[in-house]
Amino acid sequence: MDSTEQKTEVAIVGAGAVGLAAALLLARDGRRVTLLGSPFVPRDGRTVALLDGSWRLLEELGVTPALAENAAPLAVMRLVDDTGSLFRQPPVEFRATEVGLPAFGWNVENAELVAALAARVEATPGIVVRPAMVETVTLGNDAVTLAGPELAPIRAALVVGADGRQSRMRQAAGIAAQEWRYPQIALTAILGHRRDHHDTSTEFHTRAGPCTLVPLPGRRSSLVWMMAPEAAERRAALDDAAFARAVETQTHSLLGAMTVIGARGRIPMGGLGVAHFAASRIALVGEAAHVFPPIGAQGLNLGLRDVMALRDALRAADDPGSAAAMAAYDRSRQGDVRLRTGAVDMLNRTLLTDLVPADLLRGAGLLALSRLGPLRRLVMKQGLAGGGRR
Repeated sequence: MDSTEQKTEVAIVGAGAVGLAAALLLARDGRRVTLLGSPFVPRDGRTVALLDGSWRLLEELGVTPALAENAAPLAVMRLVDDTGSLFRQPPVEFRATEVGLPAFGWNVENAELVAALAARVEATPGIVVRPAMVETVTLGNDAVTLAGPELAPIRAALVVGADGRQSRMRQAAGIAAQEWRYPQIALTAILGHRRDHHDTSTEFHTRAGPCTLVPLPGRRSSLVWMMAPEAAERRAALDDAAFARAVETQTHSLLGAMTVIGARGRIPMGGLGVAHFAASRIALVGEAAHVFPPIGAQGLNLGLRDVMALRDALRAADDPGSAAAMAAYDRSRQGDVRLRTGAVDMLNRTLLTDLVPADLLRGAGLLALSRLGPLRRLVMKQGLAGGGRR
């Protein structure tokens, strides 16, 4: 390994979807970017619903043509109260046409998204990829130096931490994080089914958490089924045929008989929030900055909004890691991230309790959404807020 120190404007640590998107967007703005990490995601049944703003960002980056055949539109989002509550309301449907869109977004497998982003990164001038781990981070007044056993020292004016919930970059920057756990595990899978989904995503709210079917091309859907750990262990141990029957029962045979297609996954549920989103020439994006359950298709979309906000904060900065640029980025993320993290956390916790006030509040909210068109459209617009071309 060449031990000569290398220089770059921006070093991005982490080559998942958010890190890859950050590399593409900042390189598009003329920044010299070094991406550190290997872009790989296992096929474990996980998909991502890329909402309208995120899809338009990917269009801007030239990624959507590679995704089009493997993505399904989300024209309708349906919420079904399956808690057995006395205040249970009829299903609520949100239609994209109500806010002037053909679809809220597009659902695609995580592995397909990362592969398309990685191919685009490889073809983009101005991005150097180093598939190596960072082990040491040295802070300086005018730069941060990164190094590792297989990584010659890299000196960067700005480091973007896209390295997940156990972020080494967050620790190096001294940014405090609060973590919490939920008594839930999410099981994921890709399912084939007899009936057409009609481009409709259905989220069943149960006492153990949401069970969601999200459309994929053809008569296929992705599953995210949240439940108590002991129930998850039991159902994860089922063979594919028995697991598919369990999903069909839980979803009231909405899509008819089901079959499992490909691998299944298992994800412990937890949350994470940070006090600040940037410090000491290190900016955090994606799960390095926020983690919450997969409810309402907000997770990766929020990470992509981080990337767009960082791009905007850097546009007027000659020095991308300057205190002014970091402060601007931090301010831009405080409200958006805290609002969405709090909303998802509150909804998930109300599902896990059978207290009458929580049931009444949730039932009243669903009733208002079903009856009040302006409120329903406002909620849809807020869910889609932030993103696209600027």
